[in-house]
Amino acid sequence: MFLSKSEKGLNALNYVLLGLVAFACLVPVWHVFCASVSDPQILNANTSIVFWPMGKWTLGGYEQVFSTKYIVRAYGNTIVYVTLTTCLGMLLTVFGAYGLSCKGLTMHRPLNFFLTFTMLFSGGLIPTYMVVRNLGMLDTVWAIIIPGCVSVYNMMIMRTSFSSIPDALLEAAEIDGAEHFTLLFRIVLPASKAVLSVIALFYIVQNWNSWFHTAIYVRQRELYPLQIWLRDIVISESTANLELDSGDVNQFNQTRMLIKYCVIVISILPMMAVYPFVQKYFVKGVMIGSVKE
Repeated sequence: MFLSKSEKGLNALNYVLLGLVAFACLVPVWHVFCASVSDPQILNANTSIVFWPMGKWTLGGYEQVFSTKYIVRAYGNTIVYVTLTTCLGMLLTVFGAYGLSCKGLTMHRPLNFFLTFTMLFSGGLIPTYMVVRNLGMLDTVWAIIIPGCVSVYNMMIMRTSFSSIPDALLEAAEIDGAEHFTLLFRIVLPASKAVLSVIALFYIVQNWNSWFHTAIYVRQRELYPLQIWLRDIVISESTANLELDSGDVNQFNQTRMLIKYCVIVISILPMMAVYPFVQKYFVKGVMIGSVKE
């Protein structure tokens, strides 16, 4: 296809701008990775961006991180929390979205209004804390899993996707004797793989990065996810929760910067590994159902 000079110039400008955006996104990740395998003494004195590992490459920071029992346990806790919260959230989101997409649902409009209202206004932190406390969930796993397991925003996206499925297809199945569970699991869900993948990714990333609920509702260190330790090490620069002896504290202080970068790397690697497998569904899943003919 023939392109005019103005179109070629516009394409070139787009490539340059997108390249700069991609570079700006990749530089922080590359900086953290290179710093995590750099010499700790040189790294402590460095104040600039690291484009290549400084000094002799070392995995000492990772060895020190994984030798801390609380961080290893927190890594496992995070995997468990993300798995349970994502599975429960997807289950509730699918059922809720399917019910809201049914045009014959009793009180269809009031329910949609009520859920949309919760997206704009909430009870606040104190009432939520009182509810969690009165349900006896403080200092338990459920205080981490239940309060944030469902997102109304994700449910509305999925509802819109389900609503875009042709009514004729569902009516044909109903004529053949299909009930709601058959319609959902045999027709609606197979036709919505893209949006299911994207919503699952949203839940995984949201729960993997979540630490606020734990900080509010949980005091037992054995239940902490990785993000709490990451916050203490990176932001607070605190070693109190790690329960290190004097020798380990001295070593930690000497390699503090190195350990910061190592903890950041091990916290982002799972998300970087998961994303490529669902990336092909991302654009389609986000846009599906947004335009109706």
